Amino acid sequence: MATAIVRTGLRSALRGGASSPRASTFLKRSFASSAHQDEAAEASKWQKITFAGMATCAVFSFVVLSKGHPHHETPPSYHYLHIRNKEFPWGPDGLFESKNH
Repeated sequence: MATAIVRTGLRSALRGGASSPRASTFLKRSFASSAHQDEAAEASKWQKITFAGMATCAVFSFVVLSKGHPHHETPPSYHYLHIRNKEFPWGPDGLFESKNH
């Protein structure tokens, strides 16, 4: 659309001015002003929705995180969890275990 306006303006300038009344009104025509107001209202609406969502998430996270949670006892260390049926190729101790136990 912008290129059409430029082409019409160039043609009019090359012909020696706006000879037809239609060309002069076409160049002077402005866009609808309500489009800007609609966009501003839409942006304002989404800004309010965003702030309401942020407040809701903050309250919800505060409620969830303020509740207590169960603490489980640490399980005892069972002696059979380190069963070794076969010796390691590097010796009787593990690779990263110290030999001073």
